[in-house]
Amino acid sequence: MRLHRRWLNRTDGESCRELHVQKRNPDRNSEDGKYAPAPPRCWEYTLEGGFRVYAGKTDADNDQLSLRFASPNDYWFHVKGMPGSHVILKVEDLTPDRDTLRQAAAIAAYHSKARAGGTVAVTMTLAKYVTKPRGAERGTVQLKQESTVKVKPSLP
Repeated sequence: MRLHRRWLNRTDGESCRELHVQKRNPDRNSEDGKYAPAPPRCWEYTLEGGFRVYAGKTDADNDQLSLRFASPNDYWFHVKGMPGSHVILKVEDLTPDRDTLRQAAAIAAYHSKARAGGTVAVTMTLAKYVTKPRGAERGTVQLKQESTVKVKPSLP
């Protein structure tokens, strides 16, 4: 709406159509003509050893975080059997130790409905084993080769 109002007051002859394209897709990649998706809104944490952890805020952000942002060898976490954020541990050619994995699982438990509970079961797998079923709602994913870790919800 702001761009449209600016267009009404413009004197340089820029057309309304150009402003609408600019308004709808400001991140257009001119090389291949495709539009870049908006980055996911998420919480970001840094763990010992320089590992970064990202937790999605909404179902749509969880989809983008899990299916587009995560690299195949990153770790994916979600609290088992309850609503919560998808959490990604970016590894970037490093191998996380058991404590780092437990800290990331604790972040996943914290960003869920089980935050007030005691010990919480958190599912973990590599991001390459996370897929979206055809026609599924936002935030719904399918897992292969998962394992479960029990942790207390906490932030680093």
